[in-house]
Amino acid sequence: MTEPDGRRRARGELETRVLSVLNTAQQPVTASWVQDRMAADLAYTTVMTVLVRLLAKGAVTRRRDGRSFVWVSAADQAGLAALRMRRVLDGERDREAVLASFVTALSADDEQFLRDLLEQARDEAEG
Repeated sequence: MTEPDGRRRARGELETRVLSVLNTAQQPVTASWVQDRMAADLAYTTVMTVLVRLLAKGAVTRRRDGRSFVWVSAADQAGLAALRMRRVLDGERDREAVLASFVTALSADDEQFLRDLLEQARDEAEG
């Protein structure tokens, strides 16, 4: 897809923007509400396509409200950042090399925090 100025959008950019708009909502909202608040001039069908893709990825939820659906982001800002990181990782052929490079570039504090999270996840999985 291209922007009005002719440049191509980065992969996943539109999904990220839709999620950002959803995160500003104080309650479940319609696709039209999202469309009205998007900075770009997007067709309703484009917004719906993005929302359905995000639903398939588990990034949003929806429920029927009358004849339409209302949408809610399933992630906060930290969750959105994690989704973007996961998207980058999923787009790479050598996941192990990407993860290794990421971990070796962490600060000592971030590395320790990651170790603590992994240990906590292991403990929870073991029961």
